[in-house]
Parts: sequence; structure tokens; C-alpha cells
Amino acid sequence: MYYSYRQDWSSVLELLSQSLHGEEMVCSMSSQLYHIPETEDLEGNRQMHEHLYDASYHRVTALGSAKRLQGSESHESIIKTLVSCVDSALDADQEVTKWLYVMRDNAPADFKEFIQTIISWQQYTENTLKMAQEQLRQMGYEPENQDANSGY
Repeated sequence: MYYSYRQDWSSVLELLSQSLHGEEMVCSMSSQLYHIPETEDLEGNRQMHEHLYDASYHRVTALGSAKRLQGSESHESIIKTLVSCVDSALDADQEVTKWLYVMRDNAPADFKEFIQTIISWQQYTENTLKMAQEQLRQMGYEPENQDANSGY
């Protein structure tokens, strides 16, 4: 179904862009640990990255959908993809955060502050995505059901 009216997606687009920026920092900093001898085998990093891949994929897909909607497209399936991917990214974020704490707790003392900075970026990443989710809800868009999120 195509909507015959246009909505302003700019606030959602901005929040998703901010969330993706935070994700870039989390990815960059946590991947850096693989290339430092003292942290190359840090407990939790591999597990965290398994969930970070999902979180990143869903953020990129949500942002691409928002860009299409802000442009000239308005198909209902794009909106459903956007909403579903925001929710799926937030689900993956919970696991990312869990494993970041494992990493911090098992890191050598010299790296605990660095990992705490990653955790701060992850919190920013999640918070901006939660704000995008709330903005979508205010616009009247919620997931059809929670199981729909697992299909991407």
C-alpha cells in the first residue's frame, strides 16, 4: 500500500544517524582491542561482536529505510522494515551491553577505562535509538507483533 500523503521523517532520520554514529565508535573501539596484544583474546569480545553485527545490520537498514521515506518513497513495507529493524537493533543492543560489561570486568587494569568509554558510546547508541523508537510510536508506528522482528 502506498500512502497518498507525505510525513516528515527528519527527526527519526536524525536520531537514527546519531545512533549509527555511536555504533561506529563502538565497532571501531571494540575491534581495536583485537589488535592489541594484551586484549586480543579478551573474554566477551567475540560474543559481543556476534550481537554487534546484528545491531549494526538493523541500524543500517533502519537508517536506509528512513532515508527512503524522507526522500520520495512511501510504501508501507518500508515503514514496517524501519520499525522492525529499530526494535531488532534494540534487542541486539541488550546483548552487546551485557558482553561489554564482561569485557570490562575481565580487562587488564590499563584497559578498563577504555572499555568504559565503549560502554558510554553504547549507551548513547541505545538512547538515541530508543528516542527514534519513541518518535515512531508518536507518529503512530509500532511493530505488528514482537515475533515480526526476528525475520530480518
